[in-house]
Order: sequence, then structure tokens, then C-alpha cells
Amino acid sequence: MEYGSGGGGTSGGGGGGDHDPSDPQRRKKRYHRHTALQIQKLESMFKECPHPDEKQRLQLSRELGLAPRQIKFWFQNRRTQMKTQHERADNSALRAENDKIRCENIAIREALKNVICPSCGGPPVTEDSYFDEHKLRMENGQLKEELDRVSSIAAKYIGRPISQLPPVQPFHISSLDLTMGNFGGQGIGGPSLDLDLIPTSSNLAFQPPVISVMDKSLMTDVAANAMEELLRLLQTNEPLWMKSSADGRDVLNLDSYQRNFPRAMSHLKNPNVRIEASRDSGVVIMNGVALVNMFMDSNKWFESFPTIVSVAKTIEVISSGMLGSHSGSLQLMYEELQVLSPLVPTREFCILRYCQQIEQGLWAIVSVSYDIPQFASQFQCHRLPSGCLIQDMPNGYSKVTWVEHVEIEDKTPTHQLYRDLIHSGMAFGAERWLTTLQRMCERVACQMVSGSSTRDLGGVIPSPEGKRSMMKLAQRMVSSFCSSISTSSSHRWSTLSGLHDVGVRVTIHKSTDPGQPNGVVLSAATTFSLPVSPQNVFNFFKDERTRPQWDVLSSGNAVQEVAHIANGSHPGNCISVLRAYNTSQNNMLILQESCVDSSGSLVVYCPVDLPAINIAMSGEDPSYIPLLPSGFTISPDGRRDQGDGASTSSNTQGSMARLGGSLITVAFQILVSSLPSAKLNLESVNTVNNLIGTTVQQIKAAMNCLSS
Repeated sequence: MEYGSGGGGTSGGGGGGDHDPSDPQRRKKRYHRHTALQIQKLESMFKECPHPDEKQRLQLSRELGLAPRQIKFWFQNRRTQMKTQHERADNSALRAENDKIRCENIAIREALKNVICPSCGGPPVTEDSYFDEHKLRMENGQLKEELDRVSSIAAKYIGRPISQLPPVQPFHISSLDLTMGNFGGQGIGGPSLDLDLIPTSSNLAFQPPVISVMDKSLMTDVAANAMEELLRLLQTNEPLWMKSSADGRDVLNLDSYQRNFPRAMSHLKNPNVRIEASRDSGVVIMNGVALVNMFMDSNKWFESFPTIVSVAKTIEVISSGMLGSHSGSLQLMYEELQVLSPLVPTREFCILRYCQQIEQGLWAIVSVSYDIPQFASQFQCHRLPSGCLIQDMPNGYSKVTWVEHVEIEDKTPTHQLYRDLIHSGMAFGAERWLTTLQRMCERVACQMVSGSSTRDLGGVIPSPEGKRSMMKLAQRMVSSFCSSISTSSSHRWSTLSGLHDVGVRVTIHKSTDPGQPNGVVLSAATTFSLPVSPQNVFNFFKDERTRPQWDVLSSGNAVQEVAHIANGSHPGNCISVLRAYNTSQNNMLILQESCVDSSGSLVVYCPVDLPAINIAMSGEDPSYIPLLPSGFTISPDGRRDQGDGASTSSNTQGSMARLGGSLITVAFQILVSSLPSAKLNLESVNTVNNLIGTTVQQIKAAMNCLSS
């Protein structure tokens, strides 16, 4: 440890006073590094007497060869250090006690909700079954006293009594009469199919809480501590982070983490909580200010990560930060994160997101779970301090270092197809976030380029405005496709048939959005695995020459690409307008977007009539063009590469190149009827069932995997 040998720029310890005060060297603070023997003697003296008098300081200075001024400053610094350590220990103990009492309050409220009579299942009664008015009043008074007592305890920690907490509002779902008694014995899975009709736009299933001044103070403290922890996780390597011997990824050393960041207890009740932690870094083609604006706006956050973020809403802005800057901005947010498969439930978080500008051109953004008492029991995931460090680089680029750290309580087993991918931490890990961010930033950069970057065989995209309009239309198509697969609470999936171990999952909803056809829409999806690398599966779906092998709607006819818009540096990231040969629908084209990065890929397409395509290509607003997209998502299966007999076409695909097998989700959307009051009939169910079944079999046949 280094200590100044003088105070406030004055003379060094014991050096005399013959120097010229105007000498610039004189004004610089000089430092002296004490020897191990000196420090040992000082520490020994500090244990005996933390406040030595002048006589003791003079004696120490003679023994150690130091100036009395240096002795005085050393003891001052040591006392400050001890005080800081004691305050940190007290804060940790208080936070642990706070968490403990909060959990007890939640448990008490849950217990009070579920009190029943063990013999009859009804409300408990005393031996005397008759309660007169006097007894009821007495019991009511006792309950009020108990409620006041519990509420006063809770008020110390959550800022308001329990009685003032807003009630949980149920999510109202309008039902559609879908009784199908004639389904029995036809392979649908029962005598009737219970599906619910839900609107396309989902809202939070709870009302925003009332945030008190005490709550805001507590949130600010939680966010500041989370930021401090995140910065250490971002900037420290060993022993906190170790390199995986299997794939070279950063792996968190949990023992070292517990020593550096001790916690009294897990935030989740299950003792078998699973930890997922990962870190990754890379360069993105976007400046730091633009990235900060994207992360601190829940709508932009949702639009930028449609394959990961299923729902994102700002519950309340706790602090808006400095004027004209997001530095110091603190928001309470709700988000659901997804893997694009009906087999993987979404992860729900109520988080604090806090932004801080460390220095010019350097930003840090942290997200950490914040348990709102009335909703805490709903979530099976707890986000420990996670986020990113954004550093500006020349030419508008930024270096981003990302950390993901969550506790997971698996109340239901992870589906066997996704067990390896999820338990390895790759499904929701830092690498997936960062590679998706890199791809989306490239897409934004391509959209902003004013010059023509289209390969347009027919000259049908005449202007940069037309290109941007087409890119907006394709972006909405991809977002709609991802929403149709999402297992968010706004969807209710039902299994239609035993096509294979997974079956076909369906949901229906009444479409009211201007960007979708009006009426009842049926969404169906299934997931299956193939022992083929994700890159080769993506190439198969992307190649126009192999499309007739899987597209049952093309009736085996070839397709031609009539327009092409590049979306990034990888040739697979692009938007295409396709035309099918030898079909009776010459007025119909296919809009398709393909996306690929190291975490996976997708191919999304949608039939669009020629007049609508002309509207978009002319640069007009494409928001009202109706889209009902279908497509495929491709993910690594999380297992080590066992070889599929063919090499990948690129060495830059990270996880897609490292891992052998693929998980493929096929999803279709069908307009059942343009009448909102229509009923789902057997013909529609069989149509989508046969469509998905035939598509899966054709894919397996084309990839020589019929036995898988």
C-alpha cells in the first residue's frame, strides 16, 4: 500500500523546508512505499492502540525511520479502512435480515390465503358451528390486530403496509366455443380439444405497483450495489472466471464468486437451484450512445432482440438520469425471455435496469431482479447482477463485454431435446445475446446505407426508401413469427397429435392488429432433432434449389429470387423476394428473411400479393400490409460434435460450427376464418396437422435422416 509522505501538497515527511515554494517539483505529492517490516510494526501497534498520542508517534518514527507526519497519516488511513470494512459488514447483515423478513412476510401471506379445514376442505370453524354477530365482531377485531402487526413489520422493509398493496388483477381471456365431441378416436388426443381464444396483444398480468419514496431509496441502493458487482465481474479474470477446457468459453468459478460476493441465502426457495453464468465480448457496428438508448428503451429493446425477448415493458421510471443523458437512469422493468420452441417455457423477470457513464465513451448497464412482494412467488428465475460494458471505438464501432448470471428453479423438468443446450448455459447465455446484438447492429447499419446494396434482377426496388420500407416489412414479419412461437403467458398451447415424441402444439387467437389478416388465426409448431450441423440445415433451407424438397405449398415447383437485400456481412443474412414458377397464382410473391449467427438461425417467409409488395418497394409505409408468416428456427442441440459427414461452410459460426446436431422448430400460421366468431373445425385441425407432418418427413428424407 502506498501512502502520501505529505499532506495536501506540502513538504515530504521529515525532509526539511529549504525548497523553493515556486518549484513545480515541490508541489507534486511524493509517495513512499513502506517496507514489510515497517507495516508489520505499524499493524502490531494499531492492534494495541488505534489512536497513538504524539509521544507514541515520535517513538515509532525513530524506530521505523519515518517522519511523525507519515505515522499520523498511516494511522488515519488505517482507521478509515477499518471503519469502511465494519460498515460494509453491517450493511450485508442488514440486507440479509431484510431478505429473511421479506420472505417470511410472503410465506405468511401465502399461508393465510390457503388456510382450509383438514376435514371438510372448507374454511376452518371452531367446535361451535354457530357464530353470532358478537363472535364475528370479536374475530374480525382479532384479525385486524394481526393484520396491523404483520403490516407494520412489512412496512419497515417494503415502504407500505400490506393492506395498501394493490390486488393482483386476473388476466381476462375471452373464450371461444370449440367443443368437438366428434374428435374421439381420430388421433387428436381426447374426446374434445380445449383451446382458448386470446387477443394478439398481451398485457402484463398485473397492475403496476405503487412505488413509495422508501421503495425508490431501496431500489437505488440495490442498483448501486449491483453495478459495483457487475463492474468487478466484467473487469476481473482469474480466479473469478476460468476458461472452459471444452470450448474456451468463460466459466464462472462459483467458489471464488461466493468468497467475493457472499450472500446469506438464495433468492429462490428450492435448495436445488441451478446457476447459469457466462461472459463474452465482441465488437458491434454501433456507437455507445445509440446502444445505451436501445437498452434503456423497453420498446427498442424488444424490437432489437425479437428472437430472445418475448415481452418487455417499463413498469416505472425511478430516475430519468442526467439531463440529455441516460447516466444515472434507473427503471423498473418486466421482461420475458424465450427460446424459439413451444417446448421451452419463457423466463420471467421483474428487474431494475441501471445505466451509468463511467467516463467519456465508457458506459455500464446492469440488470438485477427486484422482488415486488405481490409477484415474487410467480417467478422461477432470479437475475443476479448482469449486463454489459460499452466502450466507444473509432469509426462508430463499440466494444461490448456482456455478463449473464441467473438463478433458475426448475419446477418442471427441462424437455429432453433442450436439456443439453439449456443446462450448458448457451440457450440464454452471454454469447447468444452478443451475437444477436452484432447481427441486429449490422442490420441497422445496412438499413441506414443510402447507396443501393440490392441485387435486384428485375429492377423492382427503385430507391433507398424502397429498400428501407422492405426491411421494415421483413422485420415486422420476423417479429410476428417469433411471437407466434413464444410460450409467453399470453399463449395457451395444446397438443394436437402424437406425430412423434413432441407432437404438434397449437394455439388460436383473434387477430385485430392492422398488420395481420382479420379473423381467427391458428398457429401450430413442433420441434424435432436431426444429427446434422446447424449450418448445413440452414444452408438447406436457404438454398432456392432445394426449396421444392420441403415447401409443400410450392407443389414441387422451383422458385426464383427476383430481389435481394443484404442484411449483414454474412451472406445468409438477407431479405429475398421469391417468385414460384408454373403456378396458378402469378399475382403472389414470397417475402423471405434469413438470419444466422453463432447461436442459431431462422428462415421466415410469408406470401404477399403483388400490389402489397409494390407499395413497400415504392417506399410507402408498409405497416398495414397483412402478414401471416411461417418458417423454421435452427439451434445447436448442445451436444459435442459427433460429425454428420459434411463440413460446415464457414469457420466463423462459433457454436453452430462447434456443435454437431440441430434442433429444428417448424411453425405455420393459418387463417381459419375471417369471421371473429368462427369456430375451429376438424378440417382446419387436420390441415395444419398434415401440413407440419408432411413437412417434417420431407425434411428428414432430404437430409437422409428418416430413421432419426
